[in-house]
Order: sequence, then structure tokens, then C-alpha cells
Amino acid sequence: MMESQGLSGTYVSPTLPPLPRQNRVLLNKSSVCSRTYFVVVMVFFHVYIINVIALLLYVYYNNDPGEIGTSGGDPMINSDSSTHQPPSDPHKSPDLGSPVKIHLPRIEGIRVGHIQKISLVPNKVHKMRTLSLKPLLFEIPDFLSEEECRVVVQLAQLKGLTESRGEVLEQLDLPPEEIFNLLDLNQDGQLQLQEILTQSHARDGMWLTPENLQEIYAGLKANPDRNGPLSLEEFTRLSTRDLRRFPAPLGVERPQPAQNSRHTWLYQGEGAHRVLQVLRNRVTRLTQLPPLLVELSEPLQVVRYEQGGHRHAHHDSGLVHPETACSHTSLAVNVSARFETPCRYITVVFYLNSVESGGETTFPVADNRTYEEKALFQNGVNLLDMQKSCDKGNLRVKPTQGSAIFWYNHLSDGKGWVGELDEYSLHGDCVLAHGTKWVANNWINIDPDHQRQARYQKLVAPQQDDEGDSGVGIPEQHRDLHQDL
Repeated sequence: MMESQGLSGTYVSPTLPPLPRQNRVLLNKSSVCSRTYFVVVMVFFHVYIINVIALLLYVYYNNDPGEIGTSGGDPMINSDSSTHQPPSDPHKSPDLGSPVKIHLPRIEGIRVGHIQKISLVPNKVHKMRTLSLKPLLFEIPDFLSEEECRVVVQLAQLKGLTESRGEVLEQLDLPPEEIFNLLDLNQDGQLQLQEILTQSHARDGMWLTPENLQEIYAGLKANPDRNGPLSLEEFTRLSTRDLRRFPAPLGVERPQPAQNSRHTWLYQGEGAHRVLQVLRNRVTRLTQLPPLLVELSEPLQVVRYEQGGHRHAHHDSGLVHPETACSHTSLAVNVSARFETPCRYITVVFYLNSVESGGETTFPVADNRTYEEKALFQNGVNLLDMQKSCDKGNLRVKPTQGSAIFWYNHLSDGKGWVGELDEYSLHGDCVLAHGTKWVANNWINIDPDHQRQARYQKLVAPQQDDEGDSGVGIPEQHRDLHQDL
């Protein structure tokens, strides 16, 4: 009856039957699951972002501290490139009593052929090209002006040049037992041919293969069983004098000097010729090393090669070994070691004139996949002999007036300091076919032991400021000078 009245009056919508209880429960469960799923996804997403940020920070602060960039701190270069500053990791030196920043800048090669813009002099941009990655080697055309080359040559002539002879091992005032123990690198009680190969290379420029050494030992009856390794008893029958004299009876060609040239040293410090001081400052800007490290290094060596002049392949720096001390720090820090070796972190070579034929600087094993001394002597080819095998090297740089090359003789230790010797830095000078070649060598000396280096600087360097600056920090004025192309 009520429904019929509704037809003539106000319309009343029919009442829908209620949803089943089961359907309402399913709707509530779906809503709860959606909220839970959303919360879980958001938490996971934030944790992922935090992990990525943490990983990036870890990589940044544990990356090679030598990785440097370029940018706007210097008004002489463009400011559109990014800057990567080496992280500071100060170490406390008990001898200096103050924190010492030990991170050394190390320029990245990126790839062979890569070009970086560098600012070395006002109103000029130099282009530095990567020549190899093993060793890390760069070439800078027009590093010196023609006038600067002329002045350096004239100063060397004025100073006077002396004949350069091949390095000959000094006679050691040690009993054979101690020499044997030092040469036995793996301490197995037997001396392998390869273990003394390096010693033999330096003897009057005579380059010996393992087979040559085997013949010498057999001829001297030092190793009658010809089994390769030498025992202590067999070694005691061998002397350096016999090694130098023995090749003649075997028909081995009389060795030529390892280096056929004349040289002199030019001081670059206070009171030196303005050009020499300018070049030292330019090297400091190029390498981005602290000025004090450059100032306390060896003087500039100027070398003149005449026709036929050459230098066999060698390393500029020595091996890092507990029994060895660096020549530049041994006296100052009163280090007692059996042997001294030059510790040259970087080599910079200036070409002071152009050469018509020959005289290239060669790197026999540059960018090889591996380095093995035995591989230097294969199929009758001796890659160390620049008189016969210079053209067999992997990389040769032709001398061009004003250009410079520089490379790192040591790897990084992973903490911003000097590491192991980079054996790929093996290099030599090819025979000069015609004319005269003038070059200058600028070596940067750094002791692989940073505390010894700091003590050395404290003793011989000028008085530092009250803040205890030891001179091994990175100079602010030499940051950000490199821009990649």
C-alpha cells in the first residue's frame, strides 16, 4: 500500500539489498594490502638511494688521489670543465710534530692520444697529449721557446761539459756470502740467471742474455753442471772482474759504452739565470707538485750527443727495497743501508734542438700487456741495446726543439704517495745518425718513505711558517691547471 502511494507522490528509490558480508571483507583486505605494499616499496626505494649515495662517497674517497680535473680556479683557463680535487688524508709525522698531507697529484692519461689543455704561461694554452699509459707518458709541444732553448744550451757550454760514461757497478766491499744473499731475491738459496741479469746489464754497457750468462758460467767453471741456478759455493768462484773480461775468449763483441755523450748540471735555485728559474716554475705547474719537492730535487742536467751518441735502455729510478736508501735523503736523515739508488718520481725531458735523423727517445715495452725481463731477449733481439734494436721498441719520440715529454717512473701506492717502480718506464736514446742533439733532464726526487722525505725536507729546506707546513701539501696556486679536450 505504501508503495502505491509513492507512485502518486514523492518517488522513493528502491532499497538495494546489502552486499554479502564476504565481499565487504575482501574489499577491506585489498585496501590494507595496497597500503602495506606502498610502504614497503617506499622503504626499499629510500634504502636503495642511501646505498647508492654511500657507494659513491666510498668510491670518491678511496679513488686514486692522483685523479685530477680542471676548472675555474685559474683565470687563464676555461671554466666549463668539472673539477676533481684529491681528498686530503693528513698523516701525523712524529718528526715534524704536525699533520703532513702526503697526497701527490697524479695526472690521468685517460687514453693514448687524449689531449688536455694546460696553462703554464700567461696568455697561452699548451696542449698535452698522452703517449702511453704504461708508463704514464705525456708530450707537450712548445714547452720551451726557441730563445729559452738557446739560453739553456749556451749556459751549459759556459759551464763546461764532461764526458758521460756508462754506469759501472761499484766494487762492493762485502764478502761473497752477503752479496749472494742480497742478490738472491726469493731467498731460496740459489741464484737464478734472471736474478743477476740486472746487475750484468750495467757492466760497462755490456748487455747479456741468459744464454750468454750460461756460457760465461760454464767457461768459468762456476756452474759445471749447467743446471741454471748458482749455489753459494759456485757463486764465490765468480767475480765482477771475470765477468767483464770473459766475453773476449768467447768471441763476444767488445761492449760499447752505455752512454756516448757529454753533460753538465745547471743550478735552478735562487740566484740562477732567470730562464732556469722560469723553467723550474713551469715544471712545478705542469706536474702540480708542491714547489718545495721540485726545488729540493736534482739540478737540471743538460746533455749533448754527437753523431753516434746513444744511451742503452734503463730506468731512471731504482727499485724500492728495504736494503736500499734513496741517494737524496740518505745523508740528511742518516739512513744506513747497503745500497743507494736514485729515487726519481718523475722525469721531464726538454728537447733543446731538432734532430734530422736518429736520436729518438724510445720506450721498448710501452703499453705491453705484461712485463717480463726474459721477454727483452728473444729471437736474438736485445731490446736494451739501442745500437742494434732501437727500431724494435714499442714507442719512439722524435726530438723537436722546444717540446717536452714527462712520465712517472713509479706507480702510486694507492694512498697518494710513491709506490713501486713502474718497470714499463724502461727507456733509452737511439743512435744519433747526423748532427748534434741537445736535451735537458729534469728529475723530481721523492723518497717512497714519506716520513724520510719529510725529515729530509725539515733538515734541508728553508724555515717553514709557524703552521708547520712541511711542503708536501698540494699548492693551491697549481691546482686546476689541466682541462680535457
